[in-house]
Amino acid sequence: MIEYESPVYKVIAVPVEKVMANDYNPNIVAPPEMQLLELSIWEDGYTMPCVCYYLPEVDKYELVDGYHRYLVLKTSRRIYEREKGLLPVSVIQKDISNRMASTIRHNRARGTHNVELMGHIVSELTKAGMSDQWILKNIGMEKDELLRLKQITGLAELFANKDFSLSDE
Repeated sequence: MIEYESPVYKVIAVPVEKVMANDYNPNIVAPPEMQLLELSIWEDGYTMPCVCYYLPEVDKYELVDGYHRYLVLKTSRRIYEREKGLLPVSVIQKDISNRMASTIRHNRARGTHNVELMGHIVSELTKAGMSDQWILKNIGMEKDELLRLKQITGLAELFANKDFSLSDE
């Protein structure tokens, strides 16, 4: 039996140009907190790696967690130069549904979420065949929260690509 080893024990330095954001991260950081993150990385260095999934077909690393740390490296000249354009990355091996769940678990432990994006993720996981129980377990949601997000998503899909106007009455 192979002993499990956490991905953090194999952190690699990846050129930031080979890293790309995912399109499902609902975490939002306000500008003051982004400035604080930049200062924290400047003063303390990168103390946590970003979490990525390697996409061999395009030779890129897709972010699962750490988008804002990645963004700091891309936008702060002083940090980019000091770090020589390299981002510390921990690589995980999971399918897309489990990567989405990982992103949510990482974010929910420390941040806030955009409701519309969370609804989109619930919709995508449902379309991918994930059961409500799977979503509840893997994303750490309560039943009523999942129901609300499904209702929000359902309403959005109901009115998608339709002309809508209020009655004159």
